[in-house]
Amino acid sequence: MFKLKWKEAAAVGLASFFFPFLGCAAAAHYLLGWEVMPSWLAGVAMSTTSVAVVYAVMLEFGFNVTEYGKTVLAACFVTDLGTVVALGLIFAPFTVKTLVFLGVGVVVFVVLPWLTPRFFKMYGGRPSELETKFLLLCLLGMGALATWADSEAVLPAYLIGMVLAGTVGKDHALVRRLRTLTFGLLTPFYFIRAGSFVSIPALVAAPAAFIFFLVVKIAAKVVGVYPVTKFFGSPNKEAMYTTLLMSTGLTFGTISSLFGLSHGIINQSQYSALVAAVIASAVIPTVIANALYLPHHLLPEAEPEHASDEGRDVRLLRPMTGRAE
Repeated sequence: MFKLKWKEAAAVGLASFFFPFLGCAAAAHYLLGWEVMPSWLAGVAMSTTSVAVVYAVMLEFGFNVTEYGKTVLAACFVTDLGTVVALGLIFAPFTVKTLVFLGVGVVVFVVLPWLTPRFFKMYGGRPSELETKFLLLCLLGMGALATWADSEAVLPAYLIGMVLAGTVGKDHALVRRLRTLTFGLLTPFYFIRAGSFVSIPALVAAPAAFIFFLVVKIAAKVVGVYPVTKFFGSPNKEAMYTTLLMSTGLTFGTISSLFGLSHGIINQSQYSALVAAVIASAVIPTVIANALYLPHHLLPEAEPEHASDEGRDVRLLRPMTGRAE
């Protein structure tokens, strides 16, 4: 779908990244008085779009099987790719370790699409789950190398996911097992760790900062994304729905914030404001979008239940389509 809709997906994704990235960084520096590097980190953290939240919404309403839903998800990937690249370029030190990381990364990203399907064909389908172990070896190995090079582990993981989408995405059973492993076991530990650094007293004492970032992020997304969706012919309701979904944030925002805290770029008070704004952006735009702007005309039509009585099939279809045939 990205190949078919690359202009729209790239335009929406880049607008969704650049407008809040630059807007939130400028607002943090000139309005809140943050230093330059903390301001840039705030811009990175606020520029994200939550693929997890958007994907969950797409699944819930069935948009994931539609052209519209796939285009929005492609735009989300463009946005978050911009986020992880910006995080690496702005904050990662360029040393010999960086060159080693880049060199190994290029080799891995070139070899994996060729090696993985052959490995799966030779060793797949066994009780030892070698496919999952192979993928975890690649992810954790490149993540460790990125951490050693003072970069962010999410960057190679993101790129590995992209280059292996054609191979891994075809094995739905493997995808479900990986989803169970990550969402059920690994992800909760990450969010527990990220949440443990949030200072509740700091948020209670000064709630204005996180509300400020939330408002600026959503406003920047609306200013950037809405005109682009209109340019590509989306009706007002559909354009606003897309804009609000692109305003969500969760995983990459907390990853960027935690990266800044662990590397001494921001302090705990700034980290708390950013994480609170990120979490709020995962909920508020989604609720507003589904309540007020859900594009019902794009929902996929449900398949009628099989029954011997054809009249029953007609009755099942009539409330959905509004006609008897």
